[in-house]
Amino acid sequence: MEEVYTLLDGHYVEDDHATFRFSYSKAFLNWALKAPGWLPQWHVGVRAKASKKLCAFISGIPVTIRVRDQHLRCPEINFLCVHKKLRSKRLAPVLIKEITRRCNLENIWTAVYTAGIIIPKPVTSCRYFHRSIDWLKLYEVGFSPLPANSTKQRQIAKYNLPDKTATNGLRKMEKKDVPEVHKLLGRYLKRFDIAPVFTEEETYYWLVDKDGVVWPYVVEVPLSSTPHSLRIVAF
Repeated sequence: MEEVYTLLDGHYVEDDHATFRFSYSKAFLNWALKAPGWLPQWHVGVRAKASKKLCAFISGIPVTIRVRDQHLRCPEINFLCVHKKLRSKRLAPVLIKEITRRCNLENIWTAVYTAGIIIPKPVTSCRYFHRSIDWLKLYEVGFSPLPANSTKQRQIAKYNLPDKTATNGLRKMEKKDVPEVHKLLGRYLKRFDIAPVFTEEETYYWLVDKDGVVWPYVVEVPLSSTPHSLRIVAF
């Protein structure tokens, strides 16, 4: 874990000017790489012959993807990283080929992964969102630009967080909430033709807070038919 952390911290995804780079904590990597059913042979590294230092890495974890009515068990490939000094050695294709071979040994022939380029013939698309918490800090370090026709004061006011949440009944998710959250998540994902499928074990693993990696919250309301009973309605 220490070696993977060190490699990614110094050589993983960064901007064109090498100013900003993804920096994942060891707790995050431990969480992301050891999903239920994970296989150690799907964590592939390359070491330098002389120094024995880790200089390249790629990983896969088992996931289930539903395509319409068909369930596919496949690896989610992530954290492909090659040391900057070895980028011209064509190590990345070797890593991809090797983890593909190891997946084939498990009789798995389909994988999911992300890429920084447009891949031909997409079958679906999705959008992800992020929200700046401390816009001024991001601006001062050069990460966030100042939009045209705006000022620092306007941006600070725009991203200012209220003292109280607008959603009533919000509380931190606990292990006891997993069955209800699992049902709620499953009903939501059924809306889509392509979506991940989670077991209760996976719902617990990915969503219940561990080592300060994720912070899930739920909303529960009383059931009118049963006194003193509650039902999760949102998370």
